[in-house]
Amino acid sequence: MDATNAANEKPQREGTDDLSLLGNQGVRYPQTYDPSVLETFENKHPGNDYFVKFNCPEFTSLCPITGQPDFATIYIAYVPGERMVESKSLKLYLFSFRNHGDFHEDCVNVIMKDLIKLMDPKYIEVWGKFLPRGGISIDPYCNYGKPGTRWEDVAWERLSHHDLYPEKVDNR
Repeated sequence: MDATNAANEKPQREGTDDLSLLGNQGVRYPQTYDPSVLETFENKHPGNDYFVKFNCPEFTSLCPITGQPDFATIYIAYVPGERMVESKSLKLYLFSFRNHGDFHEDCVNVIMKDLIKLMDPKYIEVWGKFLPRGGISIDPYCNYGKPGTRWEDVAWERLSHHDLYPEKVDNR
């Protein structure tokens, strides 16, 4: 390999061989719902239990009845197992909802199920904080704990107590 080619090649990090979006400047944004854009990489600390949290304050989808846009902040928190979701692919995936018609509750459940299928986490929760339309906001929450593990119990506890201390609603 000559010096010119070597300078243009990106060093590959261990466990990231399958990533095609990270660092790719030619990525196209999906125009319809597309879970196939999601990519994973190897968790280098599968023996540690720790949370990874994503906040997406610019999530949009369409009302399946009226076609009007819905805006939300989507919170995704998970305890990884062997695989982790790559953040650029997650951004593209969440963007793919932009022209997708689904109710708020469906959006958060679809996101959670797609991520479970993708990476088989120990635990995951998805919370949508949708802006009001027609004078009411909807904040669906869903979670999952891997069956047969302590995370199954954590899921129930968090679900049954997730909104004990609701935030003060002042301008939404």
